[in-house]
Amino acid sequence: MKHMFWHNARLQTVLLLVVVFAGGFLFGNLTGTNAQERAIIGDVDEAFAPLWEVFDAIQTRYVDRAEIEVPALVDGAINGMIESLGDEYSGYLSPSAYAQFNDISGEVEGIGVVIDTVEETGEIVVVTVLRGAAAEAAGVLPGDIFWEVNGEAVMGMNQTDLAAAVRGPAGTDVTIVFKRGEDLLEKTITRVRFQVPNLEYEILDNNLAYISMAEFTAIARDQVDEALEELDVNSRAGLIFDLRGNPGGLLTSAVDMGSLFIKEGVLLYEAFGDGSEEIFEASGDYGNITVPIVILIDETSASASELIAGAIKDTGVATLIGETTFGKGTVQNIQPLSNDGGIRLTVARWLTPNRNWIHEVGVTPDIVVEWDPQTAEDFAAPDPQLQAAVDFLLGQ
Repeated sequence: MKHMFWHNARLQTVLLLVVVFAGGFLFGNLTGTNAQERAIIGDVDEAFAPLWEVFDAIQTRYVDRAEIEVPALVDGAINGMIESLGDEYSGYLSPSAYAQFNDISGEVEGIGVVIDTVEETGEIVVVTVLRGAAAEAAGVLPGDIFWEVNGEAVMGMNQTDLAAAVRGPAGTDVTIVFKRGEDLLEKTITRVRFQVPNLEYEILDNNLAYISMAEFTAIARDQVDEALEELDVNSRAGLIFDLRGNPGGLLTSAVDMGSLFIKEGVLLYEAFGDGSEEIFEASGDYGNITVPIVILIDETSASASELIAGAIKDTGVATLIGETTFGKGTVQNIQPLSNDGGIRLTVARWLTPNRNWIHEVGVTPDIVVEWDPQTAEDFAAPDPQLQAAVDFLLGQ
């Protein structure tokens, strides 16, 4: 069973259009629900009778019934059930969307952006443009809003729908209209296949080690361990670990990463709807980093990133600098369906070691430094959050 963190207004395992759903705590693949579990909800025969009545009416009396395909009706019914939950993190994955979602090879075919949903408007906005990807070459900028994809309006789509529309085989084109300010910009972008970069590291001025991680993949801890060794971290004046823009990933990876910084004890609790609980503790694979550590976070740090930030804050083993994180405190699971599709369903809440639920609240850094870059030029300007981390570690 795969465990993942992830979320819909910020999701991922490389749903990068790539589209990355910025952040989420995804829980894994479950088998189908059995009859005993169904009985908990109640006797569904009477409740489902109107559904069959509508289906029969469409099949026998709808004027264009010859043009209607049964799978489309089933998709609509499933979508309706999931949407009735009123949970933005639960959703239906059509067979095509599920196939893309379930591809965790690390290589993706798409345009190369990270997306987010604007809660107030429902618009889907570009959070990050991956360096070297097709979107960057086409001039897409952070802050651009998806308006149309191949002539279809984006408003009303969720991120899964958008990901399915934008992703496609490398070498094929997708025409996207972006809203930038008051302008609508049409761009035809040729999709590419590429490996999603996950780790960047270097020695900064003043002998500081710096690591930036894009997501919590299955090999992220190994990558970080290699980076720490190459950086010879304990010979440096400090370590800056950058989780800004990190939307989440695998739960096992998050536990491994938390165990890098925290020697022992609880990293998180999972609370389920039946009142049961699962406790995740440090694995014992402690990194023994002896220099001061700063963790950089911002409002796009989500789910697994927030797990790390929450555990760091509760234990005090490092200093958090930046902005309050996204606020994703629920757990989803991906369940395959017999039609080769799947559902993403919220199955639990997760709590920090001090049993704080950060949902819609986020993790507040120890030192708040606001930064709201909107354009490529803004991102190229000096980074005040990084500078604050440098200043803190140097005692300035």
